[in-house]
Amino acid sequence: MTTEATQSRNVAILIFDDVEVLDFCGPFEVFSVANRDAVPTAFNVYTVAKSTTVIARGGLVVSRHSSLEQNPAPDILLIPGGVGTRRLLENTVVLEWITHHAARSQLVTSVCTGALLLGRCGVLDKLEATTHHCCIDELQAIAPRSCIQKDRRYVDAGGVITSAGISAGIDMSLHIVRRFLGETHALKVATYMEYKWNE
Repeated sequence: MTTEATQSRNVAILIFDDVEVLDFCGPFEVFSVANRDAVPTAFNVYTVAKSTTVIARGGLVVSRHSSLEQNPAPDILLIPGGVGTRRLLENTVVLEWITHHAARSQLVTSVCTGALLLGRCGVLDKLEATTHHCCIDELQAIAPRSCIQKDRRYVDAGGVITSAGISAGIDMSLHIVRRFLGETHALKVATYMEYKWNE
């Protein structure tokens, strides 16, 4: 597999109340571990949120790195899922932020029902995509111009990559590491994390 030139890339992970914990922590861990043997540092990974503090699924309290108004321009935009995505489907401030950065990022990604937000913003139009297995029909309704795939851990549509639910975000993130840093590096990350990668 051909890999792209090594350089530091900003990875912005949107977080919000009732975000699914593993949806954002899994990818955060993958990109952080990927930096261990990367020279220069491959990924500058950080969270972005509207509120200073976010209460994730199960009551986990998380402090953001950056606000919606002030954050490093992302090269990779990651939108996680969780029940909180439903409230954001009508939140114009968040949707405009996603739309703005999706148009300017090298890579736009989602985990689980984060795909609903990408669908609402039109990012998935005319692309193959996936989401949590319980929300396939919901995503198809929100993004009728997309081709929604069932039974896929992740779908790489080039500039947009979507994953299925929760732990599938780890598989997707390892795929992104492979895409930028190569197969060997991605396998090292999976081995260090003691994760059985579903390629």
